[in-house]
Amino acid sequence: MNFVFISPHFPRTYWLFCDRLKRNGANVLGIGDCPYDMLEAHVRESLTEYYFVENMQDYDQMLRAVGFFTFKYGKIDWIESNNEFWLEQDARLRTDFHVTTGEQEDGIGRLKHKSSMKPYYKKAGIATARLAPIPTIKEAKAFLKKVGYPVIVKPDIGVGANDTYRLEKDSELEWFFKEKLSVPYVMEEFVAGNIYSYDAIVNSEGEPLFESMTAWPPSIMDIVLKQTDLAYYVAADMPDDFRAAGRATVKAFDVKRRFVHLEFFRLDEAKKGLGKKGEIVGLEVNMRPAGGYTPDMMNFAHSTDVYQIWADMVTADKRLLPDSGDHGFCVYAGRRDCHDYVHTHDEVMERYGGNIVMQEEMPPMMRPQMGNYMYTARLRTEEDAKAFIRFVQEQQ
Repeated sequence: MNFVFISPHFPRTYWLFCDRLKRNGANVLGIGDCPYDMLEAHVRESLTEYYFVENMQDYDQMLRAVGFFTFKYGKIDWIESNNEFWLEQDARLRTDFHVTTGEQEDGIGRLKHKSSMKPYYKKAGIATARLAPIPTIKEAKAFLKKVGYPVIVKPDIGVGANDTYRLEKDSELEWFFKEKLSVPYVMEEFVAGNIYSYDAIVNSEGEPLFESMTAWPPSIMDIVLKQTDLAYYVAADMPDDFRAAGRATVKAFDVKRRFVHLEFFRLDEAKKGLGKKGEIVGLEVNMRPAGGYTPDMMNFAHSTDVYQIWADMVTADKRLLPDSGDHGFCVYAGRRDCHDYVHTHDEVMERYGGNIVMQEEMPPMMRPQMGNYMYTARLRTEEDAKAFIRFVQEQQ
């Protein structure tokens, strides 16, 4: 099997996808914008060969790279980045090289455009908040007459909470249209609820080989804009209705042979047109693993190896790693240099050192969302996870 993996060096743990593929006997052919001699040793060792390009956004350079691998190794079987930023380019490369083990260029829009996701949620029987394109302030005001403030505005194609805003009055709307980027934006009615993600690895029939649930903070957007502390956790299990919603969404989007990250609200209160308190509402789909170190947190929570499960899906189309039967809560708590905390680093380590599975200063690129320093711990219960967050993030 010839597998072209786009950007094996970033995000920084993605070399593990390559490592597990190579262990399974695949030729893992990396393309990236980091010079070969600057790659970390474990990244180099996870690859059969690496092709350096100066600019990964230059499609001609990417085309030549895949062409080189095709000439040297024969037909390419897979092209994948597992990265939201490269999904469209991945699809274009697959189409140009007749690689059928993934989304093609003509179908990627339903997975990238937030405005295109609503009909698929409807097909799955899952309610979603009302949404409308807002090319001008006139269209925005017309939509506001239907839903009222507050509303969320975000790029129709976007990653995470980047360039996303909550607007609560006309002056903020006017500010937004003066400052917004020159990209298509959509406006969505505000939904009060807790955010959870259904994370899964699915086979060629769209059936889950691995499933996990992550509880996210109410607003990643506020964390980015207001520089508050991020905390979230991977749960030991998930409720049956949430599992059913995740599986129905995968089927509706006809997703196959991917790692997926699907986001939902659970309503805090009844909302007309959406549902009763406690019911599930669709937010958006992401056809790649959850961001940051969340895949590693899934490993700690479920005592497993999602990188290996994914690689086995690619090479064998089935799960070969059995369920460990040992499931807990893996919780992330970040800190920012701009805040003063009640408990020192030494106090955190003294109290939770036996539970902490990762701790480090975050890379600059990840600090707006994740904070400057992070602690990640494995704990037995949800109550323990929440107590850990309070202890780490309590401010003076």
